[in-house]
Amino acid sequence: MTTLTSVYKGSLRTENTHTRSGQVVITDAPVDNKGKGEAFSPTDLVCTALSSCMLTTMAIVADREQVDMTGMTTEVVKIMGANPRKIAEIQVTLTHPGLKASAEQIDKLKHAAHTCPVALSLHDSVKQTITFNF
Repeated sequence: MTTLTSVYKGSLRTENTHTRSGQVVITDAPVDNKGKGEAFSPTDLVCTALSSCMLTTMAIVADREQVDMTGMTTEVVKIMGANPRKIAEIQVTLTHPGLKASAEQIDKLKHAAHTCPVALSLHDSVKQTITFNF
């Protein structure tokens, strides 16, 4: 079964539809690469995928460990490189100041973040700088 479909809409914009749910995500080229920057860029979505994958994978572990991580947030910084133009670094800061978890549970959550499927799928040349504030 097809996972998603994409249509080029012109003006450096794509419309991407998730086959199962029908949800639509629009992308625009970033302003620094001839785009309007009115939506997520494709490289923004890579960073979003990393952030959301970390949260989701951690939540699976948290559920198993009976840790409530509701309200955990991430802040993401994308650093682009040149020649070739590509993501050079993704900085993810995960924050939950009131997290109630043992040191062992926190280690399990951190491990889950570092080993989520997206983190493991990114090329080694993409530096992943992960900071935990909890």
